[in-house]
Amino acid sequence: PIAKIAESFDYGATGWPAGSAAGQQAVPVPLVGGALKPDSAFRPAWWLPGPQLQTQFPQLFRKQRQPLLTRERIELDDGDFIDIDWSADNGGPIVLLLHGLEGSIHSHYATGLIHSLTRCGCLVVLLNFRGCSGESNRLPRSYHCGDTGDVDTVLRRLVNLYPQRLIYTVGISLGGNVLLKWLGENPEQTTVSKAVAVSVPFSLDIAAHRLERGFSRLYQAQRLYKLRRSTRSRAAHAALPIDLDRLSRMKSFRQFDDQVTAPLHGFDGVDDYYRRASSRPFIKNIRTPTLILHALDDPFMTPDAVPEDNELGPGVQLELSAAGGHVGFVGGILPWKPRYWIDERVCAYFQAPGLKQHNT
Repeated sequence: PIAKIAESFDYGATGWPAGSAAGQQAVPVPLVGGALKPDSAFRPAWWLPGPQLQTQFPQLFRKQRQPLLTRERIELDDGDFIDIDWSADNGGPIVLLLHGLEGSIHSHYATGLIHSLTRCGCLVVLLNFRGCSGESNRLPRSYHCGDTGDVDTVLRRLVNLYPQRLIYTVGISLGGNVLLKWLGENPEQTTVSKAVAVSVPFSLDIAAHRLERGFSRLYQAQRLYKLRRSTRSRAAHAALPIDLDRLSRMKSFRQFDDQVTAPLHGFDGVDDYYRRASSRPFIKNIRTPTLILHALDDPFMTPDAVPEDNELGPGVQLELSAAGGHVGFVGGILPWKPRYWIDERVCAYFQAPGLKQHNT
C-alpha cells in the first residue's frame, strides 16, 4: 500500500514533485556523517524570504479541513491517561505522529501530515501528549521534552494490535526531540522501521537562550501563554507543588522550566532538566533508519545546536537546509499555491526503495 505514494506525488530525483521549482534543483547529497552544511533539496518560496515568514505563514494561512479521526483513550499505570487519534484503516503501514509543544490535531503540520500520509496509504495515529487532547490530564505532572514513557506505551499497543504491520514514526519539534531520545535509548529496538524528526531542539539550553532574543521572543511568549493556561487548568483539579501566583511573572522558558517543569517531573532544576532531556547526546546511539530535517535559520535555536557529523548514529541521515524556519519549509512559485515540503519529503522517505526495512 505504501506504493500509493507514487500516485499522490510524482517525485523526481530531488524528492520534490516533478514540475515544481524545487524539483528542478540539483540532486542533494544526503548528510550521513558528513560536514555541517546545507545539503537539502528544499528551496524556499521566493515570496517567503527569511525564517520568520517561513515559520509564521503555515501557522496563519494554512487552512485545511480537519481529517476524520477516531479517538481512543489509553489508561496509564500511574492513574493518568493519554488520548490517541486514529485515521481510517486502509491496511497500510502505521505512522505514529508526535506533535510539538502544546500542539494537537489543530496544528498546521499535524493536519497536513495526516492528509498526506493517508493519501499515501498509511494509517496515521496521532499521540496527544498529556493535557493536549482538549481535556486536562489528572495528575500534577504533564509531559516534557524528554518524556519517552508514553511513546513507549503507545508503540507497544500498536504492536499488540497490528503485529504484522510496519510502523513508522514522525516527530515535530518537541515531538522530534522525544522521538530521537527514545530511539537513542533503545538502539536495538525493532518496533519502528523508519523515523523522521523535523525542526528538533537538539540542545534545550541553546534553544531556551535563543528564544530570549530578538523576534524569537514572540514565539516564546505565544507558547508560554499556552503553558500557563494548561498549568492553571491542571491546578483546578490537582494539587500542584508550585506557586501559581508566580505563573504570570514567568517571562522565559528557563523560568517556567525551572519553577514548573523541573519540580513536577523530578528534575533538580532547569539545568538538570535541559541536560537530561535534550536529544543531542542520544543521537549517536540511533541505529534505526532516521531522517532529520532541519533549517539552519530556525528561529528557535542557533546552528550550534545541530549535532556534528561525529554525533550521528549509524542510522541517521541529517538533511540541512539554509532556510525553512521552524516547521515551515514552504516552497512553490505562486503565493496562492504554496507547497508544504515536509509532507512531501516525509512520504518520499517512507517509500524510498533503497532504505532497508528495520523490522521485516
